Amino acid sequence: MAQVLTSPAEHARAADRRAWLIVTGAAIVWLVAYRSIQPLANWLTYGVIGLQPGSHLGESVAFFLYDVPKILLLLSGMIFVISTVRSFFSPERTRALLAGKREGVGNLLAASLGVVTPFCSCSAVPLFIGFVEAGIPLGVTFSFLIAAPMVNEVALVMLFGLFGWQIAALYMAAGLAIAVASGMVIGRLQMERYVEDFVWQIRSGGGAVAATDPTWSQRFALAWQSTREIVGRVWLYVIIGIAVGAGIHGYVPEQAMADIMGREAWWSVPAAVLLGVPLYANAAGVMPVIQALIAKGAALGTALAFMMAVVALSLPEMIILRRVLKPRLIITFIGITAAGIVAIGYLFNLVI
Repeated sequence: MAQVLTSPAEHARAADRRAWLIVTGAAIVWLVAYRSIQPLANWLTYGVIGLQPGSHLGESVAFFLYDVPKILLLLSGMIFVISTVRSFFSPERTRALLAGKREGVGNLLAASLGVVTPFCSCSAVPLFIGFVEAGIPLGVTFSFLIAAPMVNEVALVMLFGLFGWQIAALYMAAGLAIAVASGMVIGRLQMERYVEDFVWQIRSGGGAVAATDPTWSQRFALAWQSTREIVGRVWLYVIIGIAVGAGIHGYVPEQAMADIMGREAWWSVPAAVLLGVPLYANAAGVMPVIQALIAKGAALGTALAFMMAVVALSLPEMIILRRVLKPRLIITFIGITAAGIVAIGYLFNLVI
């Protein structure tokens, strides 16, 4: 007689084994598909459609047919991995890790946790209030709030896919440096009086609520759900951005872009940040455009400064934060972060 699993623990272990087999099989399929993109794009462009290699239209179409599946595959795979890692960090656990930490150490830890903790603009206010409840210093809180959107998982994955791990690592390091430095400056300015009064009147709910850690099958299920939601929100922006980038790649003269956004144009970095601060754009949509601009001669630091200003200082997030911050603190936050992004842009242009 076959043995029947009756223990909940045995059921959980069996579910975990099935989940690992499914994820391993999906990873193999993903790898095969990813390695097939380049030859398939060339075959479709020059074999099936019949465009001439080296022509403006041929270069644009090949760029589009290569980048669309490449970026969507990278987003799906990497966001699944990142979401699985994020399942180990709940907002409550994050607050517990940051509570009682000193300046410097707290800022660095907060910025690091901001990268792996689930975050979106709509959660800025409850997270801010929760950090204040836990007694986390204002500067440490801002290090978290800056790092979470700035080191954006979509931007990080796309940078990795478009420019390689070195540029993606530099972007992450630069974002963390800005978050740590900006948070420390805000903390030293002692701007607690510019937080709305009702925030300080909220009292902590009396201790953390114990939570059961999810199983691997549950983590993978949550990661798959997160992947579907994120890719479902950004796929159209990806396609539009790649279409614009394909047009730039095929038709825009290299010298024109080098003159506007090249290293010699000293004013290009602050101008890019000033343009990016009030602009609301999706990182998935702006990244392919940046790829094409860089390929045509735009300086990497200038292009990344624009992208970082867009994702870290988006207008919707500033409007939402106005519910808990007074205008002077919001302006200080924007100014300090923008200055850090400008400095990073010049640094990238200097060393790369």
